[in-house]
Amino acid sequence: MTTTAEPVIVTEPGVYDIPDSVYHADPVPGGSLSSSGARKLLPPYCPAIYDWERRNRRGPKKAFDFGHAAHREVLGVGPELAVLDYDDWRTKEARQKADEARAAGLVPILTKDYEIVAAMAAAIRAHPDASALFQTGRGLAEQSLFWPDERTGIWRRARLDWNPYPSGNRLIIPDYKTTESAHPEAIIRTVLKYGYHIQEKWYVDGIKALGLDQGYEPAFLFVFQEKNPPYLVTVAELHPLARRVATVEIRKAIDVYRECTRTGQWPGYVDDVTLIELPEWHMRRTLGDAA
Repeated sequence: MTTTAEPVIVTEPGVYDIPDSVYHADPVPGGSLSSSGARKLLPPYCPAIYDWERRNRRGPKKAFDFGHAAHREVLGVGPELAVLDYDDWRTKEARQKADEARAAGLVPILTKDYEIVAAMAAAIRAHPDASALFQTGRGLAEQSLFWPDERTGIWRRARLDWNPYPSGNRLIIPDYKTTESAHPEAIIRTVLKYGYHIQEKWYVDGIKALGLDQGYEPAFLFVFQEKNPPYLVTVAELHPLARRVATVEIRKAIDVYRECTRTGQWPGYVDDVTLIELPEWHMRRTLGDAA
C-alpha cells in the first residue's frame, strides 16, 4: 500500500491511501477508467455524457454531502464534517457557511441531518453482520486501487469502502450504500438502476489483478441502509450470474472508452435519425377503442 499526499501521480499498479479528491481527479497520466465512468459509457447513458462529466466537475449537492457524512460516520474516515445549526440551506448566511466549509475541505451538513447520520451509524454498529464487516482493526477504509486492464492496457481504478486485512481465507469486500428502501425487492431495482453489479465485478477485477485475493475467489457484499427510521440494514450478495452479465458490459465499456480515446470522438445516444414507436400497450388500447 502506498500512502501519499497531494499532489500525486500514479504510474504503478497498487493500492493507494489517497484523499477522495485526489482519486476523483484521476492521478493517472493520460487518464483511467473507473466503475462509475464505465457505467456512464453504457445505456441508458452514452459516451458524450461521460466525456462532459469528466471535464466538468459536478457541483456540490445535498445528497452527496449526506452520503459523504454517512460514509464518514460508518467507516471512520473521509473529509471532516462541518455541522451547521440551521433549519435548512435557504438563508444567505447558511449558504455562505456551507461555501466556507467546502472551501476549507469540509463537508457541510445540517445539525438535523447529522443526527440522522449518527443514528444510522449506530444502527450499523448494532447489526451483527454489518458491524463485523466494518470492524475497526480488521481493515482499512477508502482505499484506492489502480491497475492496467490485461487485455487492452487501459488503466482502471476503483475506490474500496473497506479493504480487509489479509487473513489467509477468502476475502470479503463490503460496500456501504444508503438507500430509500433496503427491502430485497427494492434492492433489485436499485442494483439495476445504478449498475451495482458492474461495480462489484469491477472491484473484484482490481482485487484479483493486484493479487489481493489470496488465491480465493473474493466475495462482495453490499450493505444497504435506509435513510429513514429505524434505519434498517440489509446485507446483500448478488447472484453469481450477475458477474457474468457484468463481465460482458465491462468489456463493452472498456472497448468504447478505448475507441473514443483513440479517436477523440464521444458520440451521443444515436448517430442517425431514429424511428420512435409508441408503446405497444398504448397503441393496442387506443386503436382498440377506436375500432
